[in-house]
Amino acid sequence: MNSFGEIFRFTSFGESHGKAIGCIVDGVPAGIKIDMDFIQSELNRRKPGGRYATARKEADEVEILSGVFEGVTTGTSIAMIIFNTNQKSRDYTNIQDLFRPGHADFTYYRKYGVRDYRGGGRSSARETATRVATGAIAKLILRELNIEVLSGVQRVGDIKSSEINFEFAKKSEIYSLSPKDEEAQKSKILEVKEAHNSVGGVSLVKIKNAPIGLGEPIYYKLDAVLAEAMMGINGVKAVDIGDGREVVLGSGFENNDQISVQGFKSNHSGGILGGISNGEDIDVKIYFKPTPSIFLAQETVDIHNQDAICNLKGRHDPCIAVRGSIVAEAMAAIVVADMLLLNMKSKISNLKMVYL
Repeated sequence: MNSFGEIFRFTSFGESHGKAIGCIVDGVPAGIKIDMDFIQSELNRRKPGGRYATARKEADEVEILSGVFEGVTTGTSIAMIIFNTNQKSRDYTNIQDLFRPGHADFTYYRKYGVRDYRGGGRSSARETATRVATGAIAKLILRELNIEVLSGVQRVGDIKSSEINFEFAKKSEIYSLSPKDEEAQKSKILEVKEAHNSVGGVSLVKIKNAPIGLGEPIYYKLDAVLAEAMMGINGVKAVDIGDGREVVLGSGFENNDQISVQGFKSNHSGGILGGISNGEDIDVKIYFKPTPSIFLAQETVDIHNQDAICNLKGRHDPCIAVRGSIVAEAMAAIVVADMLLLNMKSKISNLKMVYL
């Protein structure tokens, strides 16, 4: 499947080394002012380049082809395209018949019988630029309702942020959440990069001012869909909502978010109860594995099931959690926009406000 969402829904297309990548976004209400500078600035946050990311140079300039007239959404499908300008497919010719350890090459080939060796083709994280573009549209909707989505890198390898500062993360080269720990986290990334290796990381996404009632009771729960959205990002291996896996360490009394007339007294649930938002901040933690593209000799097999040695060339992120945090932020915005539109059907009074 290449689509995500129920009402606010996008479909992406394109490959890492193809001519372009792009997406079609459905379900965008008419009358939203499209801020192209904002959309481009979101893509700039994710785009490659710099000391702590892949050296691939892509402008990631987005063009809107439809669904907008005189700077305002028309209610029809929004089509966006980003042309690839800096592919180096020749970097992959030496491994065109090999399966790269840790990549989707093996499973894609077994499933489809086609080997697009150019940077992973459709499985490449290059596709996530379309998610960020869609997320920017979602954020323009959320902006109308004073809902904010924030993100940052909480951990690089074994170096965990000792504080959470989203304002600092906006200015940090690696989107670190901690001024105290940023330099150590940067050093860790450069250390593995110089060793031709990689390191994992953890990103944190916070959704502020989400209303009570987002999420469906059984099969489209807000936490379940957020987890699906995050697990669909390249390299993500685990997701925590609220306290996540740490809930096993405490008792029910300790874990329950007690309530007073002023509201909830804690937020262990991460803003979601029974799959439905409760009005508190929604906290999502995303765990990225070490980038599988490393420049060390590794054992593998080829498409003929013969033993081989994989020696990669090319340009790759030493820590995908850095740019991955921007993708996670975008996916969270997409989920919330979709849930807002879905929630319009929850009460007859909602319909009466529109039609009576």
